[in-house]
Amino acid sequence: MKRLSNIIAAVAVSFLLTGCGIYNKYEQKTQAPADAFGTTQDIKEATGEKSIAQVSWREFFTDPQLQQLIEQVLASNTDLNSARIAVEKSEAALKAAKLAYLPSLFFSPQGTIASFDNGRATKTYDLPLQLSMDIDVFGSITNKKRAAKAVLLQAQMQKEAIQANLISTTAQQYFMLQVLDRQLEILTMTDSLWNTSLETEKSLWENGKAYSTAVNQMEASYLSVKNQIVDTRRNIRAVENSICQLLAVTPQHISRQKWGNTMLHHAEATGDATERMFDTKYLNVGVPAMMLENRPDIRMANHAMEEAFYNTQAARAAFYPSITLNGSAGWTNSAGGIVVDPGKLLLTAIGSLTQPIFARGKLIANKKIALLTEEDLQKKYVQTVINAGNQVNEAMADCQAAREKHQYYSRQVQVLHEAYTGTHELMDNGKASYLEVLKAQESLLDAQLGQAMNMFDASEAVIALYIALGGGSK
Repeated sequence: MKRLSNIIAAVAVSFLLTGCGIYNKYEQKTQAPADAFGTTQDIKEATGEKSIAQVSWREFFTDPQLQQLIEQVLASNTDLNSARIAVEKSEAALKAAKLAYLPSLFFSPQGTIASFDNGRATKTYDLPLQLSMDIDVFGSITNKKRAAKAVLLQAQMQKEAIQANLISTTAQQYFMLQVLDRQLEILTMTDSLWNTSLETEKSLWENGKAYSTAVNQMEASYLSVKNQIVDTRRNIRAVENSICQLLAVTPQHISRQKWGNTMLHHAEATGDATERMFDTKYLNVGVPAMMLENRPDIRMANHAMEEAFYNTQAARAAFYPSITLNGSAGWTNSAGGIVVDPGKLLLTAIGSLTQPIFARGKLIANKKIALLTEEDLQKKYVQTVINAGNQVNEAMADCQAAREKHQYYSRQVQVLHEAYTGTHELMDNGKASYLEVLKAQESLLDAQLGQAMNMFDASEAVIALYIALGGGSK
């Protein structure tokens, strides 16, 4: 009869645990949008089976000086160091959650001296080892351990996200330095050419073949170039200082190569240096499912849902009894009010069960809060995927726009250079006015500076696409 009762009790407990589901493992059920990248034609043409996000950042950025700079940033950046510490803290918390299955053991010696009515003082002592252990019948410890693991995974994803952002920022600022160097080179060459034009115009004025207003206009434009040179040098210093902040070092010069000496990952591309950088034919995006596997923010959002799921399970488990075993073993000379000397060995064991009946609504509130948190994180997960797809779409559009503009800029610079040369020759022969030369000079300079900035826009778009697909996190 007793055996039958035990079987019935075991079956009842089994059905109870199955019904409440407090031991269930997390399974992702929130569906992400299938067309996360969008449905534009340019995205379809660029989609391939393998994503550029699978390329490590050392392969993606082929410039040795940029690689060294990124390594220095990753080794010394304060934000990334804080992320590493957060991971270590989460690892310690997970280890503590795993050890919660084991009993806790304490050594707590006690001693007293007592005297009644001026009588002889009695001395008593206890030298026990106390043991306490929670029995995880209803999954409270298990769900807390699983939630702690989800927190650790989120910390790891956060570290990867910070790393990817640092790589992106460092690379973009490095390319900005290269483009500013290129603009400074253009301005310096223009400075020399315009100085020649100014000297020519002064010579014409001195010989009575030009007006003083022409000289003044030429000089004003020449001084404008001087100001742009000063501004460009100041911008170079500002970008170098920004990189130094990432490196956590004092301001200093940042070594870099000249623009166009090295490209990004697709060395097999054809065309000039700038075109090779953002040739969309070699920028394979991959399918959205692959992006979900690479982007740390999306994986972090998924682990946040996992943590919320286990917190809900733990909130449900709080409605069930908690079972605790306590025991102690040690020496004492106090046995039921009788003092004996020497002390004797004392053993105690206590088992207790606590069933919540009324907790002033706290348990119900905790469960409701946990369920609402789950719902909130599910919607945030979908929004995270939508934001990621938007970033990919935007980066692809920027790549293609920069490529198209590069062709126009190249042709524009070519024709304006020819126009400037021809107009200057006409002015030297007295067949063109200084205003025509001045306009040709300014138009050529604007086109050259615009072409250089489009180079940076192109590199920034490619880097943004690489990061948007989850690249740089490994």
